[in-house]
Amino acid sequence: MSHSPARDDRPVSRWRTAVAGFLALLGAFMAVPPSAAQAQAASVAFTPGAIRTDQNGNALQLHGLGIVKVGSTWYGFGEDKTGATSADTSFLDIPCYTSDDLGTWTYRGVALARQSSGDLGPNRIVERPKVIYNASTRTYVMYLHIDNADYSDAKAGVATSSTPCGPYVYRGSFRPLGNVSRDLGLFQESDGTGYLLTEDRDNGGLRIDKLSADYLSVDSAVALLGGGSIESPAMVKVGGTYYMLGSHLSGWYLNDNVYATATSLRGPWSSWRDLAAPGTHTYESQTANIITVQGSSGTSYIYAGDRWNTGDLGSSKLIWLPLTIRGTTVNLGQYPAWSLDTAAGTWSAGSGIPAAGTYTLTNAASSMLLDVSGASTATGGGVVQWPSTGGANQKWKLTWVADNIYTLTSVHSGLCLDVPGYSTTSGALLQQWTCNGGVNQQWALDLTGGPTGSTYVLVGVGSGLTIGTGGSTTQGAVVDQETGGSASAAGESWTLS
Repeated sequence: MSHSPARDDRPVSRWRTAVAGFLALLGAFMAVPPSAAQAQAASVAFTPGAIRTDQNGNALQLHGLGIVKVGSTWYGFGEDKTGATSADTSFLDIPCYTSDDLGTWTYRGVALARQSSGDLGPNRIVERPKVIYNASTRTYVMYLHIDNADYSDAKAGVATSSTPCGPYVYRGSFRPLGNVSRDLGLFQESDGTGYLLTEDRDNGGLRIDKLSADYLSVDSAVALLGGGSIESPAMVKVGGTYYMLGSHLSGWYLNDNVYATATSLRGPWSSWRDLAAPGTHTYESQTANIITVQGSSGTSYIYAGDRWNTGDLGSSKLIWLPLTIRGTTVNLGQYPAWSLDTAAGTWSAGSGIPAAGTYTLTNAASSMLLDVSGASTATGGGVVQWPSTGGANQKWKLTWVADNIYTLTSVHSGLCLDVPGYSTTSGALLQQWTCNGGVNQQWALDLTGGPTGSTYVLVGVGSGLTIGTGGSTTQGAVVDQETGGSASAAGESWTLS
């Protein structure tokens, strides 16, 4: 039974009680650091693969994402695939959404509408809407992939508006410098120069073309990235390095997306490397764009991709994940839950990375452990795979560095897992060495398989190559750094326990 306090009807007593209560509340409020309160308010949780909706509860149609930030507001554009299947992807419209935090989106209307005939008419293909702002002409310029049902037109379309959400006025289509153009992207330098990124399978690569000053046409060719045809291009510049992301050509079927780097748009460009853990098909998604989130504490780069559902394209999931970018390495980890603070420009993983601690690492192909050969305690001691012995030379201390990056220290020797001489060569044998904090001793851990589990691919931050055994099941096989690829995925996967 509860007991009520004795009633006090005296006015002064009631006044004092009210003041005391107010001061208590004020003190409690002031005790919360403003920065913490602001950070909490700005942090947004993401669950890749979850259904994302607008303010009306409708699935976001931000497929093939185009995005531009104006002030503190992001404007998102996409392919409206409502009711569509892979058998019929006829153009419906390009919607526009707005968001202040990239998590909550408001539908604002149609940015580019279907027309009764022509490029935007019935039974036409209109994909990959990308938008950049031309400060000189004070115009928002949208580029799109324009095609017919059998994809033989292969043109780039252009539309313009004086406001971010439009409506956009369609200006027509063309083949850039006479070349075919299908999946495309846009890139804008800090000096305002615009570039068109476009898949050109006739020439076996991905083109970079410089746009005219008004962005309405192509001025000149810049580079052709070879190594096979790559579509769904997206590019970002960090420091003095350009990072190009793209997908192999496999229709609606997903594949292991790739990236290349260069210090000049004209090249030379590196060879293509896996963006995410090999064999995961980029966690069942295809590159659409890269979102740059600049804040008070840093800058984050968000991979935006589509997980296509061919039977109901409108319900295709949006797979957004933070990128780890260091030097010439881009890495996409799998985080079943993660959060983004747009005000600070920082992100954190809620899951998908291991807790710091001591582990054994078991190779998925051989079921053998990562082992310091002969229980050596010497610098330069080799690293092999070996059946479990319970020895300290098979135990590794994982220390978190940042993002999904760790160092691995041998419990037996106190030395770090190391790539000799900062080598970036595939096949370089790993060793243990005095811990020095170098990128040749740092490893990005990518969760493989489903969103749960403890199997990871370890990617060298300094080389962009993965720790593997060449798929060997032989006792004592050396451990090296490898180029990756779905064919060798098991030999490059390690279970932590």
